[in-house]
Amino acid sequence: MTLVYTLEDLPDVAKKLISNIKHKIVLFDASMGTGKTTLIKEICKQLGVQDVISSPTYSLVNEYKSNNGLIYHFDFYRIENEEEAYHIGFEEYLDSDAWVFIEWPDKIANLLPENISKIKIDLLENQKRSLSYN
Repeated sequence: MTLVYTLEDLPDVAKKLISNIKHKIVLFDASMGTGKTTLIKEICKQLGVQDVISSPTYSLVNEYKSNNGLIYHFDFYRIENEEEAYHIGFEEYLDSDAWVFIEWPDKIANLLPENISKIKIDLLENQKRSLSYN
């Protein structure tokens, strides 16, 4: 499915994604500055996270408590190789039955399970974005 949206539409987009994506491990494919973290923040908010939600660019992973259990938010932009993700116990996070949001999943492609959902975001004109997901 494909959605075209603006930042004002984010609450509705997040609700739709939560209701319709098939798997709790969610990959976010988009170029820098397209709005991956902004979308993840809104999804977390819709899931009931009360904490401050920020990008885990330097920490690699942030953990949030929600109404539906734990949420793990990964940002692998800065890793050099998959071994770095392996050393932080990435595979254990995948086995947790928590929501797992992953930015820059191409950096850890060989560590990903089969049962995942993918979200692709493209920047359009007039600050609109196109989002497709499975």
